[in-house]
Amino acid sequence: MSHVSDLIATDIEQYLKSHEKKSLLRFITCGSVDDGKSTLIGRLLYESKMLFEDQLAAIEADSKKYGTQGESLDFALLVDGLAAEREQGITIDVAYRFFSTDRRKFIVADTPGHEQYTRNMVTGASTADVAILMVDARKGILTQTRRHSYLVSLLRIRQIVVAVNKMDLVDYSEKIFRKIVDDYQTFAAHIGLEDITFIPMSAFRGDNVTAPSDRMPWYHGTTLMGYLETVEIDEARAQKGPFRLPVQWVNRPNLDFRGFAGTVAGGVVKPGDRIRVQPSGKESRVARIVSYDGDLEQAVAGQSVTLILEDEIDISRGDVVSTADSPASVADQFETTLVWMHDDPMLPGRSYLLKIGARTVAATITHIKYQVNVNTLEHIAAKTLELNAIGVCNLSLDRPVAFDPYTENRDTGGYILIDRLTNNTVGAGLLHFALRRSHNIHVQHVDVNKEARSAMKGQKACVLWFTGLSGAGKSTIANLLEKKLHAMGRHTYLLDGDNVRHGLNRDLGFTAADRVENIRRVAEVAKLMVDAGLIVVTAFISPFRAEREMARALFDDGEFVEVFVDTPLEVAEQRDAKGLYKKARRGEIGNFTGIDSPYEIPQDAELRIDTTRYSADEAAEQVLALVLEPGRIRSGMRALREV
Repeated sequence: MSHVSDLIATDIEQYLKSHEKKSLLRFITCGSVDDGKSTLIGRLLYESKMLFEDQLAAIEADSKKYGTQGESLDFALLVDGLAAEREQGITIDVAYRFFSTDRRKFIVADTPGHEQYTRNMVTGASTADVAILMVDARKGILTQTRRHSYLVSLLRIRQIVVAVNKMDLVDYSEKIFRKIVDDYQTFAAHIGLEDITFIPMSAFRGDNVTAPSDRMPWYHGTTLMGYLETVEIDEARAQKGPFRLPVQWVNRPNLDFRGFAGTVAGGVVKPGDRIRVQPSGKESRVARIVSYDGDLEQAVAGQSVTLILEDEIDISRGDVVSTADSPASVADQFETTLVWMHDDPMLPGRSYLLKIGARTVAATITHIKYQVNVNTLEHIAAKTLELNAIGVCNLSLDRPVAFDPYTENRDTGGYILIDRLTNNTVGAGLLHFALRRSHNIHVQHVDVNKEARSAMKGQKACVLWFTGLSGAGKSTIANLLEKKLHAMGRHTYLLDGDNVRHGLNRDLGFTAADRVENIRRVAEVAKLMVDAGLIVVTAFISPFRAEREMARALFDDGEFVEVFVDTPLEVAEQRDAKGLYKKARRGEIGNFTGIDSPYEIPQDAELRIDTTRYSADEAAEQVLALVLEPGRIRSGMRALREV
């Protein structure tokens, strides 16, 4: 089974051809700390003869320096490549390794067992067809075993191998093995795991890894390698589902060719099949299926192809081509399970980018229904999600997308969340279903629009967004500005932070999550007022850059003018007309901006006012000059001025 093919020496071309046609199985190893995951992968690489002579020499040297197996080779060192991993004897990062046999190719991900590396485990499991869950025969089913089993169930990895390892340390006891099997089956029934294969083994000694062990004559099942070589892969199952092709590229090399390229994410498609493009809903038929090797009679899940349609219809990157008989759903609000993968917590109301397939849209977590304790499976209340936390949430997008529930299609039901400012991936999620209101609520067309309302008032509607520390002078300057605009006959409205918290936002506190929601509500109100044709002046600390950018994104180009009222913290503290800084210093007020909660300075405000140089009235005059300057507020203009 696991050996280097004789064709390599006799007919290399035939070997390469046979290698191309082998199926590829992706699997992960997971489980508790020190259960032997890395040792197992090292053993598989060694037994499949995928190691070069210099690698064997290196592992022999490293085994003497870092090894934990006495005079024997420490196979774990083949995978634990980081210095910290070798020093601590644990896996920290996800390690990927490739090997092959005469029957199949494999990519294995060795995932860490520690709870603080849950995000790494989720990363490794996201593309896996099989999960090998390692259990130390001496310890049985542990908390981390249950946690990783839950994550495997969550990510819909259907084939599970429970590898009861280190049987050599319990004298190959059948009784111990049977007890572990019974305990795990009881737990697995609660989380919906069904296709489970139990294998007693010793990764260190090689028992039941690639060949049956004569030390366990009571076991008559498959070896681990025998299982991996014959198990059904996910692509074969995906081919039985409805056809899906997320469009990655519109291929138009010349005027006579227009195709839509992507990887088939489910089902089978043939020329002549009726298809529907989503989210637009337009339909056509497949004229040709083009690949690198020429036209195909059909394309199946996992193949990268270009479709040519009979009709000229509008299709863009990110659209999904589905079978017309069973199309993907379309919605903009969902229930979802979210795995948070960033050090900064997830805050409901904050705007993120969501990438599903090739489509990127703006997204907001509107509500956390509950957080899952992955150790006990208990549902607990939560206002935010911290690093490695898993929660079930409501998700809202700025436009509809085509999707399938993750349980039906992992490619069209899974997504990642991206920070809008840093472009870091901060979360990964699984779509459950569309919320009913996403289908029942539609945008109502009105004949009197923003332009008509603005024209009646003889002004261009906009929002002047004042931001800065408490005590910087935002409200004072904003009030003076509105008086000046009102005296000129302009139609205005002032939204002040303190005033809004007496009514619209009286239910919000000052936690990071509540601050985000505070600004989200104010931005939406300001948007309605701009739509009414008003010049809106807002005075809020709005400490987080992400929320200010979220507010800006609600408006058309040129409608949002950010005014940074720049006052040093020590000056703001000296003013302290409300006595808030003194209370914060005494610990009577928590999460106070500038003291124990950060203020993120604007990077591209249209106007910066240094209040140590100008009086409030002079500052208001500077803002007024900016507003009234001919052509200053126009589409795409974001010129920085300092006064």
